[in-house]
Amino acid sequence: MGRVSTQVGIVGGGPAGLMLSHLLHLHGIHSIVLEARSRAYCEERVRAGVLEHTSVVMLRDAGVGARLDREGMRHDGIDLGLNGVRHRISFEELTGEHVTVYGQQEVVKDLIERRVQDGGELRFECGEVSLLDLATDTPRIVIHKDGEVDEICCDFIAGCDGFHGVARHAIPGGVLTAYERNYPFAWLGILAASAPTRDELLYMHHERGFALYSMRSPKITRLYLQCRPDEEISEWSDDRIWSELNTRLGCADGWLPTRGRILQKGVTGMRSFVVEPMQFGRLFLAGDAAHIVPPTGAKGMNLALADVYYLAQAFCLFYEGKDDVGLRSYSDTCLKRVWKAQRFSWWMTSLLHRFDGESAFDYKRQIAELEYVMTSRAAAASLAENYVGLPL
Repeated sequence: MGRVSTQVGIVGGGPAGLMLSHLLHLHGIHSIVLEARSRAYCEERVRAGVLEHTSVVMLRDAGVGARLDREGMRHDGIDLGLNGVRHRISFEELTGEHVTVYGQQEVVKDLIERRVQDGGELRFECGEVSLLDLATDTPRIVIHKDGEVDEICCDFIAGCDGFHGVARHAIPGGVLTAYERNYPFAWLGILAASAPTRDELLYMHHERGFALYSMRSPKITRLYLQCRPDEEISEWSDDRIWSELNTRLGCADGWLPTRGRILQKGVTGMRSFVVEPMQFGRLFLAGDAAHIVPPTGAKGMNLALADVYYLAQAFCLFYEGKDDVGLRSYSDTCLKRVWKAQRFSWWMTSLLHRFDGESAFDYKRQIAELEYVMTSRAAAASLAENYVGLPL
């Protein structure tokens, strides 16, 4: 058995785990990052793409924002649409801030490159991981790979390994309380090789269901259609997808999404999920390991970055002055932000999607609320404030 030590063992090599490792490095705190997937998988997997203003500032301040500033697409607002009629919500006018479209895989690439340059220890395809002795002062990570067993002795462990990872499941039964809501619809999403023809995202409410027009780069668009959770992707030919996108996204002024070769398509379920507390003993959960939001509000990656911002601060306080107040209050600090993001994501989802079996009253009320947001400065300002990101 090989045995090594580190101050913080980090399980998960996504944005949360990598950013935490980088922030700790900036303060002289050693960490080891363990990732089950390959480096190529982590760098190529297309997921979220909207960075809050606060997340952009965090990346810049940490010295990993150079490519983001060069290639990220600044958005000063979004369009809300109702059956083809659009209304712009100006973030710049209402809050003085903006968001940036920059794919999660690009953030991951930047962080991996920086950790490698800084000599960080990243173990991709690490093997089967177990977390032990979490309630003691000497938690351990045991790794089984190719018949060999390695052990990492840690001061602390950060579980940044997503909803299906091992970290949350290593916490004994009865400790965590889970809060969950599953939505009666999903998103059929595509990546298309077509240059964006809009400068900002378009969220469209349509009688046939919600649709979203977004982008990932100056050459790639990202589009979504509301569908059933059990939708068979094989039933959606490229022609059918583009026909439905034209129907739902088509605007009264004649604008339609530009058709392009579909590079990727899939169905993503919609869920809200939170566990409390986000810590047990010397294990701290961050990102999707602790909470999931529906993608309507573009909060998933941003919440993960906020979690590790607070966690890094808490570790720094501990190692600099043996003050564990930040560590003891980590969960409470994060959950205040998490629940605000959950509220906003639920509200955006409920505002824009069609619900099967809804009453005529509920549908009329939903339309009235959407029209109110599109015409009231106060309502639009509330949306803008939450979308660009609440202060850390």
